[in-house]
Amino acid sequence: MIIFMAALDVDFCILKNVFWQVLLIGLVSLLMTFIILGYVVLKFNKDLWDLQSSILFSMIVGMTDPVHSVNSLKTIGISKTYTDIIRGESMIICGFTSICFGVFRSDFLHISMFTEFRVILGLCLDILGSIICGYSCSRIIQFILTDLFSNTLTSIILCISMVYMTFYIGESFGMSGMIALVTVGLNFDSLSFKPRIEVTITKFLIMFSSVYQQLIYTFFGIVIGCGETKYLRFHTVVFMLILFATVNFVRLLTIVLVSPLLTHANYEYNWRWGIVIAWSGIKGIFSLLLAPDIHNLADQKVESPQLFILYVQGISLMTMGINSYMMAHSARTLGLCATSLPRQMAIQNAIKHIQEIIQNTITLFKTEKVLTNVNWTLVEEKTKIEYIIPSDAYNNVSHDDIEEESLTEEVLIEEARLHVAIIQMSSFEKQCNDGILSVEAARILISATKSFCPIQGKFMSIYDVSTYVRARSWLIKFKNMLTSLEYHKDKALFILYGDNKFLLFVCHVVFSEEFEYAGHIITVMYIYPMIMHLWPMARELNVSGLISVNNYFVFLYIFQAAMKIISLKRKYFHQYWNTLEFLIMLVGIIDIFCIYFVKLRPDNFALIQMTVILGYFRIIRFIPFIKLIIPLLINIVDVQIKKRLRLMYSITKGYVKSQEDTKLLIKQISSRESVYQKLYEILETNKRDAVKELGLIEHEGRDVVIALKTRQAIRRVIAKALKNLTFLWSRGIIDKHEGIEMNKVFLAKIKALNNFPMAIPPPTPDKYLHNIVWLENKDVLIEFFKERAKLAYFDYGDVICREGEMPQGIYLIISGMAILHSSPPTFGIDSSLRSERGSKSMFTEYCTSGDIIGELSCLLKRETEYTAICETILQACFISLEDLYEGFDVFWPSLEYKIWLKFALSVAYQYFESSLIDEDLEFQKCVTFNLAYVETLSSYNEMTIDNVTMKFVIIVYGSVIDTKTEVPYLAPCILPKTCEQIQGTSDLSKLLVVQPSDPAKNTDDPKVMVSTGLRMSQREYNWKRKYEERNFPLSWNRSQTTRIQLP
Repeated sequence: MIIFMAALDVDFCILKNVFWQVLLIGLVSLLMTFIILGYVVLKFNKDLWDLQSSILFSMIVGMTDPVHSVNSLKTIGISKTYTDIIRGESMIICGFTSICFGVFRSDFLHISMFTEFRVILGLCLDILGSIICGYSCSRIIQFILTDLFSNTLTSIILCISMVYMTFYIGESFGMSGMIALVTVGLNFDSLSFKPRIEVTITKFLIMFSSVYQQLIYTFFGIVIGCGETKYLRFHTVVFMLILFATVNFVRLLTIVLVSPLLTHANYEYNWRWGIVIAWSGIKGIFSLLLAPDIHNLADQKVESPQLFILYVQGISLMTMGINSYMMAHSARTLGLCATSLPRQMAIQNAIKHIQEIIQNTITLFKTEKVLTNVNWTLVEEKTKIEYIIPSDAYNNVSHDDIEEESLTEEVLIEEARLHVAIIQMSSFEKQCNDGILSVEAARILISATKSFCPIQGKFMSIYDVSTYVRARSWLIKFKNMLTSLEYHKDKALFILYGDNKFLLFVCHVVFSEEFEYAGHIITVMYIYPMIMHLWPMARELNVSGLISVNNYFVFLYIFQAAMKIISLKRKYFHQYWNTLEFLIMLVGIIDIFCIYFVKLRPDNFALIQMTVILGYFRIIRFIPFIKLIIPLLINIVDVQIKKRLRLMYSITKGYVKSQEDTKLLIKQISSRESVYQKLYEILETNKRDAVKELGLIEHEGRDVVIALKTRQAIRRVIAKALKNLTFLWSRGIIDKHEGIEMNKVFLAKIKALNNFPMAIPPPTPDKYLHNIVWLENKDVLIEFFKERAKLAYFDYGDVICREGEMPQGIYLIISGMAILHSSPPTFGIDSSLRSERGSKSMFTEYCTSGDIIGELSCLLKRETEYTAICETILQACFISLEDLYEGFDVFWPSLEYKIWLKFALSVAYQYFESSLIDEDLEFQKCVTFNLAYVETLSSYNEMTIDNVTMKFVIIVYGSVIDTKTEVPYLAPCILPKTCEQIQGTSDLSKLLVVQPSDPAKNTDDPKVMVSTGLRMSQREYNWKRKYEERNFPLSWNRSQTTRIQLP
């Protein structure tokens, strides 16, 4: 149980990166222990132990406890890399020692003639068998823990039971139960458990192991106390002190010997870390449990066996006290647990951000009537955060001067890089718990992130993840090879023979399934004669019979080839398999002639040798069997390719989401503007590359991606339903029994997704109109545009639209991918104001299946702000500008308003997702329940804002000014709560108003604007028409791209 808990706390990804260093430390430590500690025991011990007892004692004392060796470091914030190195070394030593004691217990050395070879072979088999046993049991335990229908209590009981069962299974079959448990623990991570169950199991294991350790120490203390005291002399205390000093000297010597390797492998390792690790040789209950075996396995029994336990327990207690204190003291004194300056700045930024949130919350609470008599001065005093950051003893800088400290940009970016990795791993885990990301994909992403963390200056890109997962190109090449070898029948030849009944009959026979099966039956029938031919004794007894059988089968091959040649004529050799069968027939004929010539010339040795060789060549007659296997192999490879595509799409999608989550938090990572800009550019570039990969994967396997997206959509809908069920359950609307039954129904649906189809055929082009959100899946709207929409086809490199050109219409991408190049979006802001916004870098975005190109330009009837170029062959559904505005007239005023609402929601979520995370702003709900609506402001028009009825007011297009303070606000921007009245400063400004969940009904106040979006559409529509008549005549040039009207 204790070794399992220690292995469970080790990060396998970190241990895998430093495995060879850890293994070397463990082997060097074992070697030094054998040599030095064994010599000290033989030299200074007056109890005259024999050699075997001394070796066993030195092995036990050399064991390091994997739990206590790092406990003191974990409490002071030491890097997990070093605690995992210490624990990994401890587990290697414990596992090797347990195997050695198992060999001694089995008396293997006394019964084997080949001692060295058999011992080494036994050790290898024990290690390999234990790892296989542990891995198999870990799969079973993970299946139990991730079962949706198991509760927490059941999971804990089954987990503990399986841990004990794994140990006893390993020991029962002569393997090491300790190595099996280490394997089980290392195979577990945070994704192996259901959400929130890991903490419960870990606390239970800690409690259980603590009680178990106390019982062991108490029991062995009683055993020592029950022994005879005449053997306890002054020399016993002296020898115990000598052993304690020797143990620490061996540990120090081991670290000195392996320090060059650790320095080369880890750029953070230095002499200070070496001193701390040198004090980590703490002994524990593992040494104590094996101590009684020294007396049992000794060649010569000693009179005082309790001294073995006394020495081990004494050294264990001394190291647990002295070494633990010295480790923690050394780490603090040498500044290893101090917070670096970049880290201090990041913590200060986070504290500042939290303090701002607290202050905003207090400001918001002050407006509530129920809290008018609250002592807000006391509230502000009690909620003020005061956090003292540990400073470095070697580089002590006051917290007030941190901002002025001249840190290089490289140091800040390196610190920020590690924070980005942590945020990304947190995002991957959250996506997995939310059902967005599969466990396998999340585990690969987390492992890849941890693998690239030690590389200084390296930000993980999607191409790094693809390399980490391995390329799938060999599967595609293998499938293409199998497809080229697949056997196909050409049945179109029936019409070539007119009224020739014989030829028609032959064709019917050859192209029938029975003829094909007859050929395979002939091959199967020849298996037995071939076995007899290869068996010398059977061949000698049945020479004439085998010759007759061979002649008969060659005749059947000739007959089969003749029938096919009569039917296919010259096209017979167009098939590889027909050519192969013809060659098999020729080899059989030559074989028959060779046998005949041997009978005529039995003394010709060369002829006999050639006949024998041709006899072995008869095995090629079984090659046509591959024809039956090839379709099965193609299906298997196709399934693997689809699984790989699905996994890569899921990985890439999760990576894109993690980049978006990280961009929301990089302000809290670093406050220096140059570092922030560089981080933002790196994250944006990585996200753009990942989106491009998404498009390429979708283009390569549309059916697989559609199935995956459908599955994820079902999973998210069910997760939302489960969340609502939990809410209703917690409020008492649903009682416990009903809640449990409904929860089982939802969990069953989630479990059924494991059998969801791997591929779903893409819908027909006209069905894609249902995916346009502002059509709301309404038949009347869909039929209207279906009659007018056209299919547009573009080749690689074609330009769909150019920056600065007038829009022709909107393009709904059906398949393929396009890249958008442009200057930074203007959002309708006047050029004089826009020049102050800074960045002039090019803006790049990728559009894939389901995305729409040209919506905003068509709404405004203004020049397109980007150039769209096809990255692949692209198919799109095209709705012209004339047809779109005809729809606006027919379905006035709701259709145009809904397109603006969709645009406003997308801009709000793209730029302010963190602020809207608690809002449920789905398009359909906003339309139906008016959770959010769009307001329009033209130049110099004013709008009053009421914080009671308007939770958020977001400028999504244009610009406004606060009429009171004259502060300008440019899109995209969330207006502060202090803003009471605004005035439009652009020709057109659009604002998204998010209402509270229970908006106040305050319609009597004339200053409060609470009209819905559809009521505002009349004014929007009139303004729009006037603007069009004044600025833009309805005319444009048609594209030369070929279009086909939708059916």
